[in-house]
Amino acid sequence: MAEIKVYSTPTCPYCKMVKQFLEEHQVAFAEVDVSASQTAAEEMIAKSGQLGVPVIELDGQVIVGFDKARIRQILNI
Repeated sequence: MAEIKVYSTPTCPYCKMVKQFLEEHQVAFAEVDVSASQTAAEEMIAKSGQLGVPVIELDGQVIVGFDKARIRQILNI
Protein backbone atom coordinates (compact mmCIF):
# COMPACT_ATOMS: atom_id res chain seq x y z
CA MET A 1 0.00 0.00 0.00
CA ALA A 2 1.14 3.53 -0.74
CA GLU A 3 2.68 5.68 1.97
CA ILE A 4 0.40 8.69 2.35
CA LYS A 5 0.88 11.98 4.18
CA VAL A 6 -1.82 14.60 4.44
CA TYR A 7 -0.47 18.05 5.29
CA SER A 8 -3.35 19.96 6.82
CA THR A 9 -4.65 22.35 9.46
CA PRO A 10 -7.48 21.73 11.93
CA THR A 11 -9.71 24.46 10.46
CA CYS A 12 -9.38 23.61 6.74
CA PRO A 13 -12.64 22.18 5.31
CA TYR A 14 -10.92 20.61 2.29
CA CYS A 15 -8.42 18.92 4.60
CA LYS A 16 -11.32 17.37 6.49
CA MET A 17 -12.85 16.17 3.21
CA VAL A 18 -9.57 14.54 2.12
CA LYS A 19 -9.19 12.72 5.43
CA GLN A 20 -12.83 11.62 5.42
CA PHE A 21 -12.49 10.34 1.83
CA LEU A 22 -9.40 8.30 2.73
CA GLU A 23 -11.04 6.92 5.88
CA GLU A 24 -14.18 5.93 3.91
CA HIS A 25 -11.96 3.92 1.56
CA GLN A 26 -10.01 2.44 4.50
CA VAL A 27 -6.77 4.01 3.33
CA ALA A 28 -4.21 4.55 6.09
CA PHE A 29 -2.47 7.92 6.15
CA ALA A 30 -0.28 10.06 8.36
CA GLU A 31 -1.73 13.45 9.23
CA VAL A 32 0.75 16.31 9.47
CA ASP A 33 -0.62 19.47 11.14
CA VAL A 34 1.35 22.30 9.57
CA SER A 35 -0.20 24.84 11.95
CA ALA A 36 1.49 23.11 14.89
CA SER A 37 4.95 22.66 13.36
CA GLN A 38 7.03 25.17 11.44
CA THR A 39 9.29 22.31 10.33
CA ALA A 40 6.31 20.43 8.87
CA ALA A 41 5.11 23.59 7.10
CA GLU A 42 8.55 24.12 5.57
CA GLU A 43 8.66 20.46 4.49
CA MET A 44 5.26 20.83 2.80
CA ILE A 45 6.30 24.02 1.00
CA ALA A 46 9.56 22.44 -0.17
CA LYS A 47 7.69 19.43 -1.61
CA SER A 48 4.76 21.28 -3.17
CA GLY A 49 5.82 24.87 -3.70
CA GLN A 50 2.50 25.81 -2.09
CA LEU A 51 1.52 27.59 1.12
CA GLY A 52 -2.08 26.34 1.11
CA VAL A 53 -3.47 23.08 2.41
CA PRO A 54 -4.30 20.32 1.91
CA VAL A 55 -1.21 18.87 0.31
CA ILE A 56 -1.25 15.10 -0.11
CA GLU A 57 1.89 13.08 -0.70
CA LEU A 58 1.25 9.62 -2.19
CA ASP A 59 4.42 7.56 -2.66
CA GLY A 60 6.39 10.65 -3.62
CA GLN A 61 3.68 12.19 -5.83
CA VAL A 62 2.32 15.50 -4.57
CA ILE A 63 -1.30 16.58 -4.95
CA VAL A 64 -2.30 20.11 -3.99
CA GLY A 65 -5.93 20.42 -2.91
CA PHE A 66 -8.63 17.77 -2.76
CA ASP A 67 -8.31 16.27 -6.24
CA LYS A 68 -10.53 13.23 -5.75
CA ALA A 69 -10.04 11.92 -9.30
CA ARG A 70 -6.26 12.01 -9.05
CA ILE A 71 -6.28 10.39 -5.60
CA ARG A 72 -8.54 7.62 -6.92
CA GLN A 73 -6.25 7.11 -9.93
CA ILE A 74 -3.06 6.88 -7.88
CA LEU A 75 -4.60 4.60 -5.24
CA ASN A 76 -6.61 2.61 -7.80
CA ILE A 77 -9.87 3.00 -5.88
